[in-house]
Amino acid sequence: MNDVRQTLLDAYRAAVAAAHPAGCVPPHLPEPGGGRILVVGAGKANAAMAVAVEAHYRALGKLDRVSGLVSTRHGAKLPTERIEVLEAGHPVPDAASLAGAARALAIVRSAQPGDLVLCLMSGGASALWAAPVAGVTFEAKQRLTRQLLRSGAPIGEMNTVRRRLSQIKGGRLLAALPAGASMLTLAISDVPGDVPAAIGSGPSVRDATTLADARAILAKYAISPLPEISAALADPANEAWQAGSASPAADRFVMVATPKASLDAAARMLAERGYATNVLGDNLEGEAREVAVRHAGQALAALAQGRRSAILSGGELTVTVTGNGRGGPNQEYALGLTLALDGADGIAAIAADTDGIDGGGGNATDPAGAMVLPDTQARARARNLNAAKFLANNDSTGYFRELGDLVECGATQTNVNDFRLILVEGRGGAAGSRA
Repeated sequence: MNDVRQTLLDAYRAAVAAAHPAGCVPPHLPEPGGGRILVVGAGKANAAMAVAVEAHYRALGKLDRVSGLVSTRHGAKLPTERIEVLEAGHPVPDAASLAGAARALAIVRSAQPGDLVLCLMSGGASALWAAPVAGVTFEAKQRLTRQLLRSGAPIGEMNTVRRRLSQIKGGRLLAALPAGASMLTLAISDVPGDVPAAIGSGPSVRDATTLADARAILAKYAISPLPEISAALADPANEAWQAGSASPAADRFVMVATPKASLDAAARMLAERGYATNVLGDNLEGEAREVAVRHAGQALAALAQGRRSAILSGGELTVTVTGNGRGGPNQEYALGLTLALDGADGIAAIAADTDGIDGGGGNATDPAGAMVLPDTQARARARNLNAAKFLANNDSTGYFRELGDLVECGATQTNVNDFRLILVEGRGGAAGSRA
């Protein structure tokens, strides 16, 4: 049992390592030009991204040209020399989210001809940068964020609403860039399809969504916002900066790490250990417990055929909260998988967020996810733990904590979304990769 547990953890670590800023950021950093390098950014990976930027330009003897500010989640700060790292609230913005967004806008507006604004973006930026439009209070945005989180809306739809209520998202950071300066965005993707406008709600990307789109999403999930939110979503002044609008200056956007690359790294490791790998995709969405049932069916089919295989998937699943327990989409997926497999011998799994923190209160001490082992149900029954009751209460953390099967690693300093792996031990031994 210890061997399979170790293999699950090794695969997760391989996926995380493939997206760590220390490796994926430096190859895309430009040679210094004649002006300053002003760094702004936000996201769960941004402390490590700032460290990577400083290390690169220090080695070139140009660190004195670098300055700026990035925002990351509470508990994820790293020491830096020239780029300040500000901790802010996630998944619900806080006062530091307001301060970080305001200061980032000020830095961009201060750019002079010949300066380069280096915009570092990673998942979580939508909460870490908060700059409400006129007429919308910070408290109203916090309440709306909580409503969206509880609704089960996928991140893309959440960000469509956020963009219409922000002075920095939806290309408005780029719009603040003075003529003669340039902007380079380096992004670590945590969104299905690696859509630039969806990463952090696209502060440096011109946006094609509309106020009508945002209103339709709130209606779809029966969300009744405060009157000030409704008024803002009806105000033409908050309409998108449409794709096709003239750019105020030269700008480039580069994706430096993606969920697919991390899944591929884990798949290569598993193939070397004799598993036939089947990557279901890096952009899966849906209700966590429902996706778990489908994946359990695939695993049981592979087991019946005697195939030693590894079923991998990424993306971002959702949880519609009806109970009062603790957990996140990865833990809920693992709990749903536990019920669907019902102790099937020869199947084990891990589901964990690559940022190291899965749902919960967004605290650095929250678990990354959970593991499912062939004896999970047997150990639970011995402790009188009813998996179905825990699932009904959305208390996946409570269930797996009792069993010692949580994945707890703290902030990983990157974020390419969820990592899910089901290992099926077949009778036929090693086989080639099908990824």
